[in-house]
Amino acid sequence: MDHLTASRRWTALLALALGGFAIGLTEFVAMGLLPDIARNLLPSLYAQSSAKAVAHGGWMITVYALGVVVGAPTIAALTARVPRKRLVVGLLALFAAGTVASALAPTFELVLAARFVAALPHGAYFGAAGLLAAAIMGPGNQAKGFAVVLGGLTAANLVGVPAITRLGQTASWRTAYMVIALMFVLTLLAVLATVPAVAAAVDGSPRAELAAFRAPQVWLVAAVAALGFAGFFAIDSYIAPVTTRVAGLPTGTVPWVLVAVGLGMTVGNAAGGYFSDRDLRRSILGGFVMFIAAMVVFALVAGSTAGLFAGAFLIGATGLFLGPAMQSRLISVAPTAQLMGAAVNQSAMNIANSLGAALGGLVIARGWGYLAPAWVGIALGVVGLGLAAVSFLVEDRTNRRSAPAPEPALTVR
Repeated sequence: MDHLTASRRWTALLALALGGFAIGLTEFVAMGLLPDIARNLLPSLYAQSSAKAVAHGGWMITVYALGVVVGAPTIAALTARVPRKRLVVGLLALFAAGTVASALAPTFELVLAARFVAALPHGAYFGAAGLLAAAIMGPGNQAKGFAVVLGGLTAANLVGVPAITRLGQTASWRTAYMVIALMFVLTLLAVLATVPAVAAAVDGSPRAELAAFRAPQVWLVAAVAALGFAGFFAIDSYIAPVTTRVAGLPTGTVPWVLVAVGLGMTVGNAAGGYFSDRDLRRSILGGFVMFIAAMVVFALVAGSTAGLFAGAFLIGATGLFLGPAMQSRLISVAPTAQLMGAAVNQSAMNIANSLGAALGGLVIARGWGYLAPAWVGIALGVVGLGLAAVSFLVEDRTNRRSAPAPEPALTVR
């Protein structure tokens, strides 16, 4: 990529980040619009109990996450020999089609099916686009490359999700999803115009990519992401009712709380990309400690206006600090299947999404209150920290066993 001019390099990176921006919209806008979606698609249940309807509406988040889990490794394996730019363009086209279907589907069940389809390219996009960005930036910038693409997602949470949430509240949630579909089309055009062609891995094949699953560390690190990060989604999935029912703020405040989350995500993602390229282990272990502390703060102070905004910022910052770190960690434990490693991270993160939203909805439906998901998240974060420590201990033990024995010292006689 040395032949690229600085302007061409940055426009290509921005085009790839724009894809992350659009994905951030399609993934996270449902969280702010859950009450509106539940009222529109589940009117009978909403009339009986708004809390139960919102909790049931959380299946939109869960199903999207399940689509990512299924699509990421499947697409990564099937497209191992597809040039990266062509793969990214195809994935963006599938995103656009699935999001349009989400906006037009007439029933809750069909909306769920459309959200599943729209989620299929999610993990493969972050994997392929992240590898493209890393190639454009050059050697030694792997975590920063993924941070660029994730930066689009964090920017979406900072400005895009609040704006689209407001649009959905004033117009309709269906209008919001049509605007998101347009963003995918614009991204597709931008990628075609600016991103250079990058060949697939020379030795890439479905068998080579699937071989990553033979490594126990891949499963262990994926479990770290899936369980440890679920607390973020347990909290963020129900940020709207926390704002209105717990803090007692008007509905119009929800987009501003989402801005606080997005600002935190932006700061955390940038810091995570920087520090992960320098010391991956400390970034992961220290990141989990900060994340758990942030969830404790949120659970204790979110009932006040200042506490809600501060807690939302901290959850976003500490949660996304772990994003580039976990992406780099999974690639490092699957060095011969980088696309699969990157995609598996997205699958794991969306298992976290599904698990967090489901467990959060469960404790809310049981009548434990809208802050109960935060305590669930704290427990999950502790599990993630423990598994991360185990992963590094196993790695150290394996490295010691495989290290060559030192040669005996020569004795001079």
